[in-house]
Amino acid sequence: MKNRIVDANFPRTLDQRVYHLGLRAGEVANRIITLGAPSRAHGIASYLDPTPTPFTLTSERGFTTITGRYKGVPVSIISIGMGYPNADFFVREVRECLNGDMVVVRLGSCGGLIDVPVGSVVVPKASIAVTRNYDFDFVTGKSDEPPYKSSKPVLADPIVHDALVDSLTRTRPANITTPIVDHTLNASADSFYSSQGRQTSFPDHNADLIDRLMSEHKDLATFEMETFHILHLAACWRPEAHEAAKDAPPLSRDATAPSIYPAHPPSTQSDIPDVATSAIGHQPLRPPPRIRAAAAQMVFASRTSQDFIAPQEVASIEAWTGRAVLEALVGLAIEPDRLHEETGSVWEIKGDELDKAIPR
Repeated sequence: MKNRIVDANFPRTLDQRVYHLGLRAGEVANRIITLGAPSRAHGIASYLDPTPTPFTLTSERGFTTITGRYKGVPVSIISIGMGYPNADFFVREVRECLNGDMVVVRLGSCGGLIDVPVGSVVVPKASIAVTRNYDFDFVTGKSDEPPYKSSKPVLADPIVHDALVDSLTRTRPANITTPIVDHTLNASADSFYSSQGRQTSFPDHNADLIDRLMSEHKDLATFEMETFHILHLAACWRPEAHEAAKDAPPLSRDATAPSIYPAHPPSTQSDIPDVATSAIGHQPLRPPPRIRAAAAQMVFASRTSQDFIAPQEVASIEAWTGRAVLEALVGLAIEPDRLHEETGSVWEIKGDELDKAIPR
């Protein structure tokens, strides 16, 4: 039995769908935008090419994936909700559905920690994790442990980072005057409340948290809840050969029950991808495949001025940044042998669609 970069025990349904996102091979592309709200995903999806009709799947767990083409290039838009656990489901399960390289941009809202107006867009160079310390005595406040811990920074992919800054700059509408801020540090917290210094009726002992973080990290600019985990998984993922079982036991029932919009049928690819080989020829990729990730963050609330963005501003900022991220993604080169197989995928352009398709 040959070695393949396949986890035979990775949870899948009888029809080879991953457990939480509900996807299988051929339903998610190598270039991906991930964000929180399904409404934002559908808004960005309105920019996709009409041919082939974008594929839309919503899993029972609430993840929505929209896959199609933008200017002829396959791309997926995936809404994952909020927080580390959902970011973990996203990166791990998408990785198991793809051959070759994976490029991810997290587009989301954030709280601003520096003196920039709401509506600004921040492209951080790196991110730290801020986590509640469960060994701290939150009841009495008497503890040798600090109530919160912060990690070492993990870097965004510099090429993806720079592509985002360039695309945001080139596509910014004339009526949007808020700045694009780059080469700053992001903090991703494990809570919207305690680990971001917000006060509630709970004894969170976080009154000085932001001041402490700002004193330790002079370039800290934003707070949110997903970027660090995505960058961390991208940085530490390395394909390793595992002995693949011929008959890995699938889940005994269809745990995902995904809702697939009738406008586009699902993928017909049933094989589990060998993530470290080329889709055509199944030769080992050299150098090995990788996950490249970066983030663009829209400042919807200022933690310094307490300002909040107006709803009409949200719509214009989302429209601009959504298109800018698409432009950045399709401009990033991926060698053909490092892309997932198109035949049988939801982005395959079939014979009767060739005349309608937008050429690359």
